[in-house]
Amino acid sequence: MAMESQTFFSAENRVAPLGIVPLAGARELSEKVEAHLVRWAKRAGMDVDTFIIENSCPRFSSGDSKGLIKSTVRGYDLFFVVDVGNYSLTYNYFGNQNHMSPDDHYQDLKRLIQAASGKAHRVNVVMPLLYGGRQHRRSYRESLDCAYMLQELQQMGVSNVLTFDAHDPRVQNAVPVMGFDNLMPTYQVLKKLFKDFPDLSTDKKDFMIVSPDEGALNRNMYYASVLGVDMGNLDMGMFYKRRDFSRVVDGRNPIVAHEYLGTPVEGKDVFVADDIISSGESVLDIAENVKARKARRFFAYGTYAIFTNGLAKFDKAYEEGLIDGIFGSNLTYLNPELKNRPWFHEVDVSKYIAYFISALNHDASISSLLDPHAKIDALLQKRALEKAKIIDEQL
Repeated sequence: MAMESQTFFSAENRVAPLGIVPLAGARELSEKVEAHLVRWAKRAGMDVDTFIIENSCPRFSSGDSKGLIKSTVRGYDLFFVVDVGNYSLTYNYFGNQNHMSPDDHYQDLKRLIQAASGKAHRVNVVMPLLYGGRQHRRSYRESLDCAYMLQELQQMGVSNVLTFDAHDPRVQNAVPVMGFDNLMPTYQVLKKLFKDFPDLSTDKKDFMIVSPDEGALNRNMYYASVLGVDMGNLDMGMFYKRRDFSRVVDGRNPIVAHEYLGTPVEGKDVFVADDIISSGESVLDIAENVKARKARRFFAYGTYAIFTNGLAKFDKAYEEGLIDGIFGSNLTYLNPELKNRPWFHEVDVSKYIAYFISALNHDASISSLLDPHAKIDALLQKRALEKAKIIDEQL
């Protein structure tokens, strides 16, 4: 049964009236999510035009701020949507324009939860990019911001946190009795990959999945498994990062080189998946490495494609043929310039979030959302039939 017909929208079996509270940095994503929810609600016979609860976090000239919710939320099932990675927003501070940092977005989230004043039936937080998520373990005398953030939200009455592709999902151990769901947009990525590159073959002789490091191995093994090219019939490769542990640069030991482990990639299309493309240096190093080993094409996916060092090096790599496609989701802010690059492919995950919110609001199982294996199988079967049809027409 198609997922579209499994949506649980009805006026009778909802936990409580639904309210979407989009923070300023997540407005675009929230409106896309809401469009799906409204369409499903109308299909179920509900007279509804919006689920969005208007809000703001105005600032005083001194920089102080407050949260303001502009309509009643009493008895609502609230979903606060926040993008802590949206660096495009600014605010006035003593006559200067300050860009909002992850700290600012997180503080605004807490302000709006406070503004609800405990009147909501339930409070849920959709935070695709986890605040402090990259600092997932303690090596020295270091803070554990993400773990503490989750504990703080739990103390504020939050029942569920929804995130995507957490850097280390074990951070949920900090809040073992609070709902924490870590979704992986694997289906959405593959659907976009096959749509934009219809000639891509996932046969063993044509295709290979390579993990960018040991930390991303499970993520890439899952892609291999659902494609039917798991370890039994595909030679997976992996890079490991050789670091200089005698120095610390920007809080971490610098990478000296990416060393490749695995069988040859010659003549094959290579696909690499990771949770984040930050500066992008690692992606470019890997692309150069596999192309030097005579790989045919190189594709990379990062759930959060933020490109902190700009796009110039990727433009050059594309012109030189080192990269053929870089994929990133709309789960965090994407620079308009990035969206216009010929080598970048945006993966829309708004419908996936809408499915989750609908299921949770109707107290329904989310098992099929956490493991979209059936949808991926259907996608692959459809693609195989289309290829067979093309071959028959050519004959």
